[in-house]
Amino acid sequence: MHPFLTAFIGGAMLGLAAVGYLYVHGRIAGISGLIAQVMNPKTVFKTPALWFLAGLFLVPFVYAQVTTPNIELNASPWMMIIAGLLVGFGTRMGSGCTSGHGICGISRLSKRSLAATGSFMLAGVITVYVMRHVLGVQ
Repeated sequence: MHPFLTAFIGGAMLGLAAVGYLYVHGRIAGISGLIAQVMNPKTVFKTPALWFLAGLFLVPFVYAQVTTPNIELNASPWMMIIAGLLVGFGTRMGSGCTSGHGICGISRLSKRSLAATGSFMLAGVITVYVMRHVLGVQ
């Protein structure tokens, strides 16, 4: 399957899931917010976020059974851990994650989400430029 088509299908599925979650549950499908709901002992089994996150976790395994994904990670485990911690810190600092702001917020034309998405996209571009062209890390 052409990479454009898989990206298109994946994007359409993300959009449908976000709209569906908002329509059915009246809540934004931002992953950091969903994780916060699941981590709360009072709401862990009362929230639909548990099922949404379970699907998010299980679908790649189902996809791998249907197709042969070519996934290559060139980063060390420590670099992945540090990157994950920085993303978590940025999520708290930005009052939401990339999925909450980038997918759900922009589709609702939220000014805060437009600013947040622009900020993390710019930070990503600068980081890649510095890592590849200044530090020479591939």
